[in-house]
Amino acid sequence: MPVVVPVKFAYASRDLWFDPQGLDIVEADHAICSTERGTEIGLVTADPFEVPEDELSAPLKPVLRIATDDDLDYADELAQRGDDAMEDFRRLVKQNELDMKPVGVEYLFGGEKVVFYFAAEDRVDFRQLVKDLSSCFHTRIDMRQIGVRDETRLVGGYAHCGQELCCTRFGGQFEPVSIRMAKEQDLPLNSAKISGVCGRLMCCLRYEFEAYKDFKSRAPKKKTLIDTPLGKAKIQEYNTPREQLVLRLESGKVFRVNLSDMTCSEGCKKRAEEQGCSCRPDCVTRDILERIESPDIALALMELDREAGIDVGDGLSRADRLVPEAPARHRRQRSGEHGGEERSQRGQRGRGGDDRGQGAADEQTPRRRRRRSGAGAGADSTRDNRGSAREATEGQAPSRRRRRHLSSEERDDAFRAAAAREAASSASEKDGAPGRSRRRRHTSASQSGQPTGERSQSKPQVPSVADQVASGEVKVTRRRPGDGGGARAAEHGAGALTADDQAPRRRRRRSRKPRGGADGADNTPSAE
Repeated sequence: MPVVVPVKFAYASRDLWFDPQGLDIVEADHAICSTERGTEIGLVTADPFEVPEDELSAPLKPVLRIATDDDLDYADELAQRGDDAMEDFRRLVKQNELDMKPVGVEYLFGGEKVVFYFAAEDRVDFRQLVKDLSSCFHTRIDMRQIGVRDETRLVGGYAHCGQELCCTRFGGQFEPVSIRMAKEQDLPLNSAKISGVCGRLMCCLRYEFEAYKDFKSRAPKKKTLIDTPLGKAKIQEYNTPREQLVLRLESGKVFRVNLSDMTCSEGCKKRAEEQGCSCRPDCVTRDILERIESPDIALALMELDREAGIDVGDGLSRADRLVPEAPARHRRQRSGEHGGEERSQRGQRGRGGDDRGQGAADEQTPRRRRRRSGAGAGADSTRDNRGSAREATEGQAPSRRRRRHLSSEERDDAFRAAAAREAASSASEKDGAPGRSRRRRHTSASQSGQPTGERSQSKPQVPSVADQVASGEVKVTRRRPGDGGGARAAEHGAGALTADDQAPRRRRRRSRKPRGGADGADNTPSAE
């Protein structure tokens, strides 16, 4: 079998085979070769290897020699001359008004001729252009028309994916690309997304076409119902690079499963044998669902086991359970035997275990809220006094629950009851208690260090409100909306308001529309 060595040239679309003629040539060497156009320099892309004779379409051209440093310097000089010739090439094309786009100029290594590459949509009559180029460069001229794909490969660039263009990086012959390949890969049929820099369909559409075609031939079709332990599931989409299917259950849960993990049911195998085709999987077993790392699927399987009567617990490990170490104090239950023992222990710790703490624990009296200081405390004390007076009047025991506001009649009854109690206590003091009260005042004055004469200089006694209400000197009235802050009630006397006075006054609303005459002036009467 003949031995060949592949060589890549600058403006060639693929590697060409040459006869190494026993030269010690390896990959990455530059070689001077004899081609149909003349002598050219190229890059060796692989070591020499043997090929069958039936793969050779024509006799092999020889490799003249391995390029030296002088040859490489001369090749660089020719490349620079080609870049300089592009300016004259563009100028002459514009001068002849030809519909073509200059792409590049190549000087052959042997100096036989200069090749001018251009791109055009249609055929171009460039006979006059060849004459002008010959008179300008004084050498043999060769014109080559190339397509937009070859133009992009020669110029180079980057694709939408951020990588270098496939035609520049891989090279090779261009293979046809159709829109069917984009449909097979479920790509959007948008020309801006599936077209390359050259304006044609991207070359990479053909690279993965066979993989997509093979996967779809083995996988069940979309919208097919798959049997699972959790019910029927519908195939929503494919993940071809990973060979996975996205399934959606009737409950709305979505999960992914590998195509290799799916199995075929007996009915599916029977139909495949009858029709003489391959069997496509249509079942997902329970062990496959258990391997899926999805909390929704795990909870659904647990619920399925509960319905079947299997005790699966709560499905949480010890580390996942949230158990409070001690409940909040304001949420503890203070009723029952446990609550009494707990309060008694707390009373012994706080009061040193005295009788008061024990008595409080036995009575199991709930702890009251701490009263606010300032004006709020005064308001709370007044409210508690009213509630206590009303409960005492009705003969009920006081409770912690906040009562509603007293009416005017209930307030009057409470004041009268307080006045009666105070009158009874003063009468008892006149009978025999004054001496004791007098001694108590004397003792307190001596303990405080003040002389007894100073205590006698106290403020004159003023009758309390309860006494004034009981005697009838003060009439208790309730302020009503619209009574002018109690002024009208004072004029008419307590309880002397008429039905018209007791009714709340309605505020007169002004009309928003101006009342005007011919001059448009505002004639609305004033509030006075």
